[in-house]
Amino acid sequence: MKFLFDENLSPKLVLLLADIYPNSLHVRDVGLESAADPAVWKYATQHGMTIVSKDEDFHHLSFLRGAPPKVIGIHTGNCSTKIVAQLLRDRRPQVMKFDADLDASFLVLP
Repeated sequence: MKFLFDENLSPKLVLLLADIYPNSLHVRDVGLESAADPAVWKYATQHGMTIVSKDEDFHHLSFLRGAPPKVIGIHTGNCSTKIVAQLLRDRRPQVMKFDADLDASFLVLP
C-alpha cells in the first residue's frame, strides 16, 4: 500500500513511514501542492495510491465517487507530525484490512 499525503499533512511523513509504507509520496513531490482536490484524486487513481488527508472534501469525494482511490481521513485535530506517524504505525493492521476490503472506500483514523 502506498500513500499520497495531502498538503495538510507534513511531507516528512514520507520518510517517517517509508519502512512500512514504501513508495508513498507527498503531493508536493509530484507537483500537486495547492492543486485542486480532483487533480489529487486523479493522480492517486492513476498511480494506485491511497490518499491520506485531514481534508473533509476527500471524505465527501469518496462517498460520491467510491474507490479508487481509497481515502484515509486523519481526524486527530491539530497535532504533531510525530503523532500522525505513530497513528499510522499503530493502526497498520486496520489500514491493511481496509486496503484488502474491495467494498471500502474511506477509513477514519481518530
